[in-house]
Amino acid sequence: MPDAIIARQCRHSLLRVIAGDLTRYEAEVAVTCASNRLAGREGLDAKMHAAAGEKLREACIQIGKDQRAQNLQPCPVGTAVTTSGFDLPQKHLIHVVGPDCRRPSQDEGRRELIVKAYEAMFEQVANLGGIDTIVCPPLSMGVYAYPHREGARMTMEILLGWLDGEEEPGIKDFILLVNDENFVKNLKTVYRESEDQFPGVDCTRQYRTRRY
Repeated sequence: MPDAIIARQCRHSLLRVIAGDLTRYEAEVAVTCASNRLAGREGLDAKMHAAAGEKLREACIQIGKDQRAQNLQPCPVGTAVTTSGFDLPQKHLIHVVGPDCRRPSQDEGRRELIVKAYEAMFEQVANLGGIDTIVCPPLSMGVYAYPHREGARMTMEILLGWLDGEEEPGIKDFILLVNDENFVKNLKTVYRESEDQFPGVDCTRQYRTRRY
């Protein structure tokens, strides 16, 4: 089991922050940071599409056709859809469209949009039924250029709010998979400053064999 950078036991689920490669991490469900066209052309999403194979591209094209038949975007910002993982080591792949902060209109409303994006992700999880493990990158913190300090706090507050909330989210083990050093640095700073204010109970030492 990989070392946790942060681990926190919540009412319903365990949250672990782990460094790793999303295209190789075995889990029941994975999340990718999608575009509104489900094109898989940028950043981590492009790597996930490449690893999943041609069938994922075909599935996303079909979703786009079905949506456009209703005069809708394939997957607007703040929404999500689920496909098979195909050649990925995960059974299901949830495509979540977070705010693209390179776009002024989305950057202006980024706090509300990031909340909507995670809400959409948890709705997709509910549709799948109860799952043991989901592996998820921090939404919008890569090529979509969400400010990392604010984003680190928002990510922790949103996820812990769901995992420790009144309603059962249907997840036993939530893994936030990170690989951006600047985001990790900001996440650790935010956690150190506000650890006693976050929902749940810190259990990092139980899931760590070395110092970070």
